[in-house]
Amino acid sequence: MKNIKNNIVKVLFGIFLLTAITSCDEGGDPDPGMTTTGNFAGDWYINLRDQNGDPITGIDDNALHQTYNTSANDNTMWIVDHHTGYYIKCKVSVNVQTGEFSAVESQNFDDGGDNDTTVTITEGQIIKNGGVSKGGHAVDKIHFRAHFSYDAPGTDVIYDGVKRTGFLEDEY
Repeated sequence: MKNIKNNIVKVLFGIFLLTAITSCDEGGDPDPGMTTTGNFAGDWYINLRDQNGDPITGIDDNALHQTYNTSANDNTMWIVDHHTGYYIKCKVSVNVQTGEFSAVESQNFDDGGDNDTTVTITEGQIIKNGGVSKGGHAVDKIHFRAHFSYDAPGTDVIYDGVKRTGFLEDEY
């Protein structure tokens, strides 16, 4: 009887050991890498101006926006303002070599629930180390021009800003 208990303990210990060793194997490459637009993702402090360069009434300077990849991982990304600017949430196509981006009548998902609203993005560009943060750090710069479908032709919103660093001296 003692031998049977010892054998059962040995078998169970063997199963446990085998499970412990094989459960740690992630299989394949454990580094998932980065999405195609990962270098352009981040938080941005953006100033919004009208087509004449004048501040847009009711919108504070340095409105916080975000850019992030789409789930398709196909050189597209989202631009979102989280209701701090001129309500925008749309997909843009990105040239990952140059940082240029654009959209033609992309659905604006964040404009008061109106699914018929579109936005056209032109002159989109993210320039690596092309800007200066509030605290004086070299950061990426973003610029684009947006035309919303409900605005009159020629009425555009100009977005200019810098990437958020997360440093306290750079926060607005």
